[in-house]
Amino acid sequence: MTDLSAFPITRRWPAEHPDRIQLYSLPTPNGVKVSIMLEETGLPYEPHTINIGQNETWGPEFLSLNPNGKIPAIIDPDGPGGKPLGLFESGAILLYLAEKTGKLIPADPARRIETIQWVFFQMASVGPMFGQVGFFHKFAGREYEDKRPLQRYVAESKRLLGVLETRLAGRRFIMGDDFTIADISLLGWVRNIVGFYGAGDLVEYGKLKEVPAWLERCLARPAVQRGLEIPKRP
Repeated sequence: MTDLSAFPITRRWPAEHPDRIQLYSLPTPNGVKVSIMLEETGLPYEPHTINIGQNETWGPEFLSLNPNGKIPAIIDPDGPGGKPLGLFESGAILLYLAEKTGKLIPADPARRIETIQWVFFQMASVGPMFGQVGFFHKFAGREYEDKRPLQRYVAESKRLLGVLETRLAGRRFIMGDDFTIADISLLGWVRNIVGFYGAGDLVEYGKLKEVPAWLERCLARPAVQRGLEIPKRP
């Protein structure tokens, strides 16, 4: 049996199946990237619910795996060279799992790096900007009298949606006919800004054509539907 005792996080969240990938997450836009990827690839894994509302990511056990204190994170018992590997940052995990399985990333070098480019676009721009819209529109930031921060993030989010709208013209998915890690990285955030954040009107989502159709195609995938609910919320 695989021994994961070198990872302190397993003392707080014990592995019932240490031979499987251990997923420490919550179904947030970042968290579902990894659960969807695992469902799409068929890799065996064991999910652990991390209650961010109770600051569980800031305990010493979680920080031992991700010093940045954010979900998701994984331990792969069968990492490079057959040795266990701990990994954090959702984009890095997507790329790692794609390379491990040879799935959801093009084999052609030029298309491969183009796919990674769109993952970086999500990580650097879409996630941070959409998240700020959520904070200033739905959460504590909505009480701020100064509405300029909200206006700034709304304007930038509209621009980013426009980038996606242009990219998706004539394409089923970000990279064309094939669903890839680029789509996985983006779909949760686009879904959230309209759904959970309730900011669809603010960012003029209703004026878009390509992005809503793309999101529908993504959400129709059975593995995506499963991944959006994993791990179970506390």
